[in-house]
Amino acid sequence: MIREMLYEESAVSVNAMKEEKINKILTIVAIVFLVLSVFYLFFFGLPAISMALADEELGTVGIVFNILFSLSFFVMGVLIAVFLLFFKRRYNVSYDYHFVEDELRISKVFNGRRRKHLRTLKADQMLKIGSCAKESFQRTQAGMDKKQILVMTPNEEPAKGKEFFYILYSSTVEKVLVIIEARREILEYLVRAAGRSKYEAN
Repeated sequence: MIREMLYEESAVSVNAMKEEKINKILTIVAIVFLVLSVFYLFFFGLPAISMALADEELGTVGIVFNILFSLSFFVMGVLIAVFLLFFKRRYNVSYDYHFVEDELRISKVFNGRRRKHLRTLKADQMLKIGSCAKESFQRTQAGMDKKQILVMTPNEEPAKGKEFFYILYSSTVEKVLVIIEARREILEYLVRAAGRSKYEAN
């Protein structure tokens, strides 16, 4: 029987402060585009549409053209704002790792607030555990498709005091290679739960 274990850690971007500023700037610019779009719609777009509908000399094609033209700036502004709000999610992203008893729960955190659960890795379905600095990682990675490799850290290099670790995981629906960034303590919990035989030391 596995003893109750609890371990929590987060992988935060090494450029977190810079990315937080970029995230805020993109949010502000998106809001400005939305406000300007709504302002244009009510003060220019809708009046122009009303005038086009009231103009008896315009045919159906002319009316449709005027309506589309009047709405085009509003739609464009909204689309730009939506794009910026979506794009900003690339910045100030972190990952939370919660190890509870016999499973590792991984979540993605956007801007320190919105959390999205990504994976729950059960210890009895972990095939291999090791450090990404070891040769075993290269061998394991070579046998995987790119879509099967899940990098769950915002950093290209581990932060000070942390390492990249890999978990080869297989369930009834998938086989994936998960890469996380954490202190070495997490390795003790993973190995203790999954079994010493799953640990690749070299």
